[in-house]
Amino acid sequence: MATFRERLKPRYATLGIIFLSVLGVLFLRAWSIQVINADRYVAAAENNRVREIAVDAPRGRILDRNGNPLVANRATLGVTVAPGVKDDEDMLYRLSVVLEMPFDDLMERVTSTREAALKPRLVALDVPMTVVAYLAEHETEYPGVEVSVVPVREYPHASLAAHVLGYTGEISEDSLNSGEMEGYVLGDIVGKSGAEWQFESVLQGEKGYRRVEVDAVGSVRHVLEEAEPVAGRDVVLTIDLEVQQVAEEALQRALVEARADNFVNARAGAAVALDVHTGEVLAMASVPTFDPTLFIGGISTRDWEALNAEDSEYPLNNRAIQAAYPPASTYKAITGMAGLEFGVTSLGHSYYCSGRWTGMGEQWSKFCWNRRGHGSVGLTRGVSESCDVVFYEIGYEFYKRDREELQEFARRFGVGSVTGIDLPGEVSGRVPDAAWKAEFNANYPEYRQWLPGDTVNMVIGQGDLLTTPLQMAAVYAGIANDGDVMRPHVLKEVLDSRGEAVRVFEPEVAFSPEVQPETLRTMHNALLAVTEAGTGRSAFRGFAERVAGKTGTAEVAGKDDYAWFTAYAPADDPRYAVAVVIEQGGGGGAVAGPAAREILAALLGLPVEHVQATDVSR
Repeated sequence: MATFRERLKPRYATLGIIFLSVLGVLFLRAWSIQVINADRYVAAAENNRVREIAVDAPRGRILDRNGNPLVANRATLGVTVAPGVKDDEDMLYRLSVVLEMPFDDLMERVTSTREAALKPRLVALDVPMTVVAYLAEHETEYPGVEVSVVPVREYPHASLAAHVLGYTGEISEDSLNSGEMEGYVLGDIVGKSGAEWQFESVLQGEKGYRRVEVDAVGSVRHVLEEAEPVAGRDVVLTIDLEVQQVAEEALQRALVEARADNFVNARAGAAVALDVHTGEVLAMASVPTFDPTLFIGGISTRDWEALNAEDSEYPLNNRAIQAAYPPASTYKAITGMAGLEFGVTSLGHSYYCSGRWTGMGEQWSKFCWNRRGHGSVGLTRGVSESCDVVFYEIGYEFYKRDREELQEFARRFGVGSVTGIDLPGEVSGRVPDAAWKAEFNANYPEYRQWLPGDTVNMVIGQGDLLTTPLQMAAVYAGIANDGDVMRPHVLKEVLDSRGEAVRVFEPEVAFSPEVQPETLRTMHNALLAVTEAGTGRSAFRGFAERVAGKTGTAEVAGKDDYAWFTAYAPADDPRYAVAVVIEQGGGGGAVAGPAAREILAALLGLPVEHVQATDVSR
């Protein structure tokens, strides 16, 4: 009988074979690492120790037409955190106390996945020297934390022209995946809106790099090699800093006055000023506005939610090009010219306004804003006093002709189309017609038919008609420019490193409607009468230059009236056109007219003064 020791021998033999096999595998693996693949692993170790970090180039500046900086760059001290220490919550909590920032905000930035995996996360800017000194003295207690000089955008005029200038931020994954942003990587700072976005290709410079030696947590130990970045090119805009400031202040005053006059919901508006001969945008204002500095270093979730809250009036929207409104009586200039061009009316044609119009039948009667009536009135007085009955008659005649001539004429001037301005986000507005109405009401057959009231509403700038402030400014600039509507633009030129222009914007015609000179002259005289004897005279009394313009008061369902004023000046030799709209502001002549006056005064080099005006018309 076998002893116990003899029975264990096979087991020892099996265990020995297993042990020797494991040793053999380990030996072969060590041989592979140290001999066969030594070069590859040495290179990998070197890559872990030596890294190449891209150095962002300073963006080009954005200047106004006179060379005044609207957006510049400045160097500031920033704190970065290596992503490898994101799990060291104790250290990060102590850092949040030092930086006096909420711990959650700090963690949000440290754990961000929007940057390249190894790129240090920027967590604080404009760090006080006391904090810099403290972090330097306690360097060992904050591994992976560094203080460095960071170039950031500077806005010397705060929120002035914010919608035109736009803001910058980290590139999104969607932008990278779209293929439109070649050469960029996660974490790159790019233009997100306005001119920053539009002219990204010239504002963005060429990156430099630094090859550095890092420790286990990613902190830089030595700089081995570096190449300086090349700054982006400067962009000169057509904006005039002084006129822009006047436009924004005029809008704010108009809103204050509207609220003081019981239009308590007046909180937003827009204004545009154009050179009628070149299409240059000299001012473009939208309120409420925003502070672009909120986006430096990445906007916080709290600030982003505040900018997009329902009660914020959406300050990121550029209402001059991104909001479409019923143009109200400012549209009567288009209706009047269309009537003259197609023979629907004439300079000698007379209408009778009793204050109530029954042209479509008693059951469809409509009223003029002047319920007492204007009596016998022709086209010129119909424009100057904004008599609705005159235009109801013209509109009804257009409807009976059944040719959609009014819509076709409006489109000649660019209404219902984007102007093609070199800013992102422009909307087209809408010129409604029978085809549009049928499609829009595809699921409601009872509403698909185009009716007389649709045309009659449209001729006074109401109904389903929608235009942007920029479109209406361009229309009036076209009237002043012998019918040619120039393409609005904000780019004047691009400068090289020596300050010399390497690209200059050439004016171009956007729309060239065929309009008889006599038609333009007749409308010009009618618009001139608005400010000298009609609904705009209160706003322009005592003004040093003659102005051709039109008031408008738009009815919007469920809201207070929207105030409009569009104009060009000097009337005898037009140079500038303006459009102003105040949402829920009341009468156009009383609220928008004085704002337009201030902007025109700044454009013409006249004293800028605010006047109190009255307007009971629509």
